[in-house]
Amino acid sequence: MAVKIRLTRMGAKKKPMYRIVAADSQAPRDGSFLEILGAYDPHQNPASVTVKAESLAKWVASGAQPTDTVYSLLKGRGRWPQGEAPAAS
Repeated sequence: MAVKIRLTRMGAKKKPMYRIVAADSQAPRDGSFLEILGAYDPHQNPASVTVKAESLAKWVASGAQPTDTVYSLLKGRGRWPQGEAPAAS
């Protein structure tokens, strides 16, 4: 089972909010997930990103790969674990 760190959509129509989750790579976007790692709200100014740093570090250490979007969100805000870089996809 390959684990991905990715976004799952929440919120109302035309007002999306996203959760950052650890999920099986074969699961649907809004389907089952293993753990909620944080949230991303693009409607706030500036967009807010909250993350459970310990849980994120645990999943990254166990081999979970982030999607490009999640990696850029977290890296750009300084929330990606230090010294950890995703493997080339």
